[in-house]
Amino acid sequence: MRASRIAAATAVAGTAVLALSGPAFAHVTVQPEGTAAKGGYAVVDFKVPNERDDASTTKVEVNFPADHPVASVMPQPLPGWKIDVTRSKLAKPLTMHGKKIDEAVTKVTWTADGKGVEPGYFQKFPLSVGTLPEDTDQLVFKAIQTYSNKEVVRWIEVAQDGHEEPENPAPVLELSAATGDHHGASTADDASDRSDGKTGAKTEAAAAGTDTQGGSDTTARVLGVIGIVIGIAGVGYGVLAGRRRTA
Repeated sequence: MRASRIAAATAVAGTAVLALSGPAFAHVTVQPEGTAAKGGYAVVDFKVPNERDDASTTKVEVNFPADHPVASVMPQPLPGWKIDVTRSKLAKPLTMHGKKIDEAVTKVTWTADGKGVEPGYFQKFPLSVGTLPEDTDQLVFKAIQTYSNKEVVRWIEVAQDGHEEPENPAPVLELSAATGDHHGASTADDASDRSDGKTGAKTEAAAAGTDTQGGSDTTARVLGVIGIVIGIAGVGYGVLAGRRRTA
């Protein structure tokens, strides 16, 4: 009887681990290709997974923070997607490198003109951004994901220190310390090269590499598999113990 209880508890624990690890790799996230240094330029990838089994992601909207405007935003062309960049006048003009800036990008929208992101897949949406602000350690972007069945998921909740992660957290870009030349891992020239569509291979190669979010995904999957294995082993032990007692 005791063995059966232990087996049941182990199986439940394994299922709980899997349930908790599953959503960890399903969020819309943003990661730089290299680093995103304050006061510099960077190429960042918005990673959008498809969480549905019966619908494709057909539209992605990324809203830029109004309190830390970014003047230069250039998307990389993506086959099968139409890209719209929305710019707005700033209530308070900025001065960057001696030049007055009175407008900034407030939103970038990708709309699929094909299949979109199908079930079981994810897509990275690259942007060249700059100049990054120097008076904050992170940028919070609010993203909206639309599916082919008209369902809309709003990744707009801001995580609070000391609280659990929200159900639909907004993508957060962590900024590193400013460098001497005020350029991040991707310089202004690199950013321009990536935006002309001729160097897409560079971005694809970087996307294929291991990033921070990718590491989190792998950890979550490994924990889930371990939980399943432990649960199955516990059930098997309980059944075997029961048979021995009956015999």
